[in-house]
Amino acid sequence: MKFQENLMDVWTVFWRDWVVLRRRMTKFILSRMVAPMLYLVAFGWGLGRSIDVGSGSYLDFLVPGILALNSMNISFNSITPVHAERIYHKSLEEYIIAPIWPDAFLIGKVLAAVLRALISSAIIVVLALLFGAHFTMTPLFLLVLVLNCIVFAEIGFLAAMKISTYEEMAQVNTYILLPMSFLCGTFFSTHALPTAVRCFIELLPLTHTSYLLRGLGSGAEVSMLSLLVLIAYAAAGLFWGSRAFRRLTE
Repeated sequence: MKFQENLMDVWTVFWRDWVVLRRRMTKFILSRMVAPMLYLVAFGWGLGRSIDVGSGSYLDFLVPGILALNSMNISFNSITPVHAERIYHKSLEEYIIAPIWPDAFLIGKVLAAVLRALISSAIIVVLALLFGAHFTMTPLFLLVLVLNCIVFAEIGFLAAMKISTYEEMAQVNTYILLPMSFLCGTFFSTHALPTAVRCFIELLPLTHTSYLLRGLGSGAEVSMLSLLVLIAYAAAGLFWGSRAFRRLTE
């Protein structure tokens, strides 16, 4: 009975975000097409024709990286309105005083961010196929994509709970997301980096997502250690995000 009540609490939080997204769906889809098309044209058709990746085309190499990068950005940025609700609008108090399971707010918001990121990822898949990319979608491929969305949605939630100003939220993008966008195997293999840099980069979740999506998409064998790393990041994000929100309710 308690589980069903908790599940209903999560659904209530998720449903509120879904209603907002549904009303803006057309604008959301159109806006999500711009960046992927620029990446596909500039890197896939333009620069990609002069790059040799050994097997397959650079476009085939690029698409999994774009999926990893896009799911990171969309899931993180989908959570940032929580920061405005907490600091500026003061509407977060509605959830704090509501008779719901405290973790329902975190889980509901994360699931809503995951939904937005998956819709955006589906758009990229369609565009990539139209551009002539070749890759395989498997259940494990989708699981990795969902885990990546969860990890960065939780990072966004934790930042929204801890950071006090818009400027500091922007710094999270500058100092965390932006370096990962270019260094974590999205546009090139991490093997091209110096050893010391590569060892650090390979600790980051986006590197493992890029590696897994690229390997699974091409049918190559991948290390399940990377999958365990993503699961560990997701579990840690749930723990710390829940702890941060519960402190607001105390």
